[in-house]
Amino acid sequence: MAVYTDVSFEELEGFLAAYDLGEPHVFKGIAEGVSNSNYYLQTAKGAFILTLYEKRVEVEDLPFYIGLMEHLANAGIACPTPVRASDGKLTGTLNKRAAAILTFLQGVSLRRPAPEHCARAGAALADLHAAGASSTMRRANALGHAGWRQLAAECAGEADKIANGLKALIDDELAAQGTAWPAGLLAGIIHADLFPDNVLFMENKVSGLIDFYFACNDVLALDLAVMLNAWCFEEDGAFNLTKGRALISAYEAKRALLPAERAALPLLCRAAALRFLLTRLYDWVNHDPSALVRPKDPREYARRLRFHRNVRGPEAYGL
Repeated sequence: MAVYTDVSFEELEGFLAAYDLGEPHVFKGIAEGVSNSNYYLQTAKGAFILTLYEKRVEVEDLPFYIGLMEHLANAGIACPTPVRASDGKLTGTLNKRAAAILTFLQGVSLRRPAPEHCARAGAALADLHAAGASSTMRRANALGHAGWRQLAAECAGEADKIANGLKALIDDELAAQGTAWPAGLLAGIIHADLFPDNVLFMENKVSGLIDFYFACNDVLALDLAVMLNAWCFEEDGAFNLTKGRALISAYEAKRALLPAERAALPLLCRAAALRFLLTRLYDWVNHDPSALVRPKDPREYARRLRFHRNVRGPEAYGL
């Protein structure tokens, strides 16, 4: 379960004293998520998520994350809305952790999305990009090129213990990305982690986008590449062209990709696969045996990276 920091009922009551949410009725840990401690909270005023910020979330970045969610919610995006305390603050401190309360969204995430779900998620991504364009907030992508190199260096001695040839694959891709990265692609606020478990559905429609704690300013088409990696590969490792075409077509119905973005898509898909390969590898190597969260297998993204390295053009993704 994704709870790294326990919160007693007495501690919860003390924290809630700063809010106008009434008495807590239900309070329990949430299994989803790997970076923060999350609790489901129900009070007389409704249902909420209480999040305590743990690893990979820097306290100085919280104004961006929380402010972005507030901006997107005000722009009509179905995402968690931060709840302000009675003094207007968006965050507080609980058990020596920065903490925030967000509205709870109804819906379920899908383990095996169908092409129609990929299409609706692609359209939701385009809506997010459009809403983010009016924001003046900025945050650099901490898991861009410099972040990749740091993670790779920290895991270099362990990579081949997990899979033969993994270190060479990572080193080769880092070198390729460093020399081939395209300049001048359209940029803006991106989610950067819009996996199926971060998109909620009700009655086959998107009811919410969640987990904005990797959001940043970067190339918009990189967000699409993240989704192609996360939504369009089957359990046997094959890329599902029908899902890829559905996702991209629905996105393009709201914002057509520029020619340079189309041409760059294979490289961006490689970049997205490398990013998740490296973060999973780091979590695997540095796993705390006492943690209740099981790290995800990095070899899955090594296979996806190899697929993208063999792609010769954007038509391989359904364009």
